Amino acid sequence: MSSSPPPGGDAQGTSTRPYLIRALHDWCTDNGFTPYIAVFVDRSVQVPMEYVKNNEIVLNVGFEATSGLKLGNELIEFKARFGGSAREIVVPVDHVVAIYARENGQGMAFPVPTDAGVPTAGAAGAAAGGEPEGGAAQGKPAGLRLASADGVGPAPAPAPAPGSGKPAPEPPPEPSPPAGRPSLKRIK
Repeated sequence: MSSSPPPGGDAQGTSTRPYLIRALHDWCTDNGFTPYIAVFVDRSVQVPMEYVKNNEIVLNVGFEATSGLKLGNELIEFKARFGGSAREIVVPVDHVVAIYARENGQGMAFPVPTDAGVPTAGAAGAAAGGEPEGGAAQGKPAGLRLASADGVGPAPAPAPAPGSGKPAPEPPPEPSPPAGRPSLKRIK
């Protein structure tokens, strides 16, 4: 009896990232939290570039802030309002570097895409004056605690606190897992 490789043609199977994103989105929604995603921005990402800072944008992906939200295996797609106008958002799942609850910072971080070394034109631009409506948020909550999904090193440093010009305080280091307990290794 021969077994064929799993869908995706990879002996390791498909990426777990889209499944973890959907699970954490469901967890946030079920608990009354607002799910935010941090996205690495390059040419393959369709977001309002005027809200991108340092090749990253943080988006509110709650059902109240989006229209037609699709959390697929390859793409996250939805419409959201920015500065009063509806915009089409398309994010490759492998460009999501974190998903977390706005209210308490609980969530998960993922590795930046491997081809992420090339900055894009306009990606370093600061957000236009004022807070974007529903679809985006600038920065992460102070004290954000994300579990690193790749199991290699700490989660990414928090972004500057909105409007302060100063970095948010560093979160405390994550405790080591107890001996004999499995840990996550790497997310594709």
